[in-house]
Amino acid sequence: MNTDLLSLKQHYRITGNYDGLNQALETALKVAPVDISVLVVGENGTGKEVFPRIIHDASPRKRKPYMAINCGAIPEGTIDSELFGHVKGAFTTALSDREGYFATADGGTLFLDEVGELPLATQARLLRVLETGEYMRLGSSDVRKTDVRIVAATNVNLPEAIRRGKFRQDLYYRLNAVTVVVPPLRERGKDIDLLFRKFALDMQEKYKMPPVRLTPEATDMLCAYGWPGNVRQLLHVVENMSITCDQRLITPQLLQPYLPEEHPAGGLTVAGSLEEGAYSYAKEREMILQMLISLKKEVAELRQKMAEEHPDARKMLPQSAPEMQDIVELVSDEAFTVEATEKELIRRALERNGGKKAPAAREIGLSERTLYRKIKEYGLDAQ
Repeated sequence: MNTDLLSLKQHYRITGNYDGLNQALETALKVAPVDISVLVVGENGTGKEVFPRIIHDASPRKRKPYMAINCGAIPEGTIDSELFGHVKGAFTTALSDREGYFATADGGTLFLDEVGELPLATQARLLRVLETGEYMRLGSSDVRKTDVRIVAATNVNLPEAIRRGKFRQDLYYRLNAVTVVVPPLRERGKDIDLLFRKFALDMQEKYKMPPVRLTPEATDMLCAYGWPGNVRQLLHVVENMSITCDQRLITPQLLQPYLPEEHPAGGLTVAGSLEEGAYSYAKEREMILQMLISLKKEVAELRQKMAEEHPDARKMLPQSAPEMQDIVELVSDEAFTVEATEKELIRRALERNGGKKAPAAREIGLSERTLYRKIKEYGLDAQ
């Protein structure tokens, strides 16, 4: 790692050596001196907010104002007033003139977080500022000028939002002069353990207690978890564990209650990843379906061949593997679907194991957490 990157991480308290994280930091440093718009994309909780600050601090505007606005937290009826200001009487509660962020941040940098949440009317106003540097306060016809650099961030799939008519394509291209992609925590491998250790030491200092530590098996579990809430979720887990867990050495059994059920269908919101996530999921389902169809054909051919050679072919199925017999029966059904097959396999495994989930999960090759989710998904808990 080069010294500039190392000192940058130390200054902004960034932990991790993942290549994708280093690449995002290097891109931010390269684009900082160039006065163009930057779009930071990444899932919620990945730490997108540090990158606009890095870009501002490394730019010629560093001695000018830096302002951060969460566009998703401002009501639609007041967002234009917040950004562009208003004059007295512009609306019922406008009792005096007000300068907006574009006036206050003149000469500096404006960080528009959750820019994908902006209303279309506000998007049109923002596009004009980016193109001409001009804007008007609400209730006024006087054109004002501003010199503000825009760094925007979003966890919304903007190309998909454009297709749905929720985001302007011309604004997207204006904002997206350079893209900084912040990787999700689940992709960062050993960084997860490094962050856990850092947060554990932070909690030691904050709460004046010995830090929690992980056994090697618990570390493997931590790194294998999907982290839908990313770094923010990991921080909350470590803090919660530090306060509520009596043990300081954390085993997988102690760790598991702190890791809530994952929901892979949500949370994939890096630019393009909503679309890519849906595509990946559909491809996975298609692959499973094709495998089952292929298996069904093979079973039919095998049965025909065995029936010709052995009248008692059915008895040759291995009795020690009832789950395999289940699959043969289910895929031989002309009306089977992936969902129905999966549901019935789980139901039969639970039935064979007297409703005990741990042995049923081992039998069909699922983790207990996944089995619990599938039981709930298919309504088997009610049965």
